[in-house]
Amino acid sequence: MSVTIKDVAKKANVSYSTVSRILNNLPGYSEETKLKVEKVIEELGYQPNAIARGLIKQKTKTLGVLVPGVSDLFVSEILDGIEEQARIMGYNVMICKTKNRTKDYLQTLYENRVDGIIMVSVMLNEETYKEIVSKEIPVVNVAAKSNYSEIPFINIDEFKASYEAVTYLIDKGHQNIGMVSGTKGDNREKGYKLAMKNANLEIFENMIVYGDYHFESGISSMKKLLMYFPEMTAVFCVSDEMAAGVLSYLYQQKIRVPENISIIGFDNTSTAKKAIPPLTTVAQPLYAMGQSAVQLLVTPELINNKTFPHLIVERETVRKL
Repeated sequence: MSVTIKDVAKKANVSYSTVSRILNNLPGYSEETKLKVEKVIEELGYQPNAIARGLIKQKTKTLGVLVPGVSDLFVSEILDGIEEQARIMGYNVMICKTKNRTKDYLQTLYENRVDGIIMVSVMLNEETYKEIVSKEIPVVNVAAKSNYSEIPFINIDEFKASYEAVTYLIDKGHQNIGMVSGTKGDNREKGYKLAMKNANLEIFENMIVYGDYHFESGISSMKKLLMYFPEMTAVFCVSDEMAAGVLSYLYQQKIRVPENISIIGFDNTSTAKKAIPPLTTVAQPLYAMGQSAVQLLVTPELINNKTFPHLIVERETVRKL
């Protein structure tokens, strides 16, 4: 028969409400009473749930993870790293898919007394930043660089990675290079523009279209690019999922890759390996980044902001002109 909170109260010779207040870290008892109740809880092996056990030690051993509406495969590889490292360090993980409700889910995690929060590829705005600071719970941003010094991050150098991806295409002889971008004006777009500029290549408005990092937006984006920029010979996509959509649309239009148009993606998820033809892409170590996010959150004294290396993985979607 399991031990109940009433058993604890009876043995400690205190009221049920006193035990409840101690478990929930509320005022109304002496330090002596608190120590006595905690001792009884340990003796009886009382374990109501993970949260209540953690509250006795001021920790729930639970980490919250906020995931936006980005590529499922991109997120899943980071989550694999987060969950494995959390398990190793004795933590549980609570995952929330935010879409456009970041503030609401932050509140949910606070109410569940998580020990810290990992935000996956979330660009913080002023409102969200102020909400985080006011709650005084540790937060780490992974796969996005924080614009606020108080919020540590785990990421690659997205600007440099994009610059090198476009330079790779230029070195292959391509000059008319379109871009399927995500967030307007972000570091990936800036890297594309600087690579074009340094090669003395002009950039016109119709050379860049925007998607939402998903497969479907790759299809619609490629349709627009072909309409607006028919002379292009190569496309830089800021996610493998969108690159897969680009490949799909080109196949439907009977446009051969890489014979007619070369494609380079970004992330090196399993999508890149499974694409037909296999996708040349910028690789970032998503699993390791997820692991480091947990380490940074749990042991901040041992690890600071970390920028991971990237590399271009050559497969079969880029040809030399």
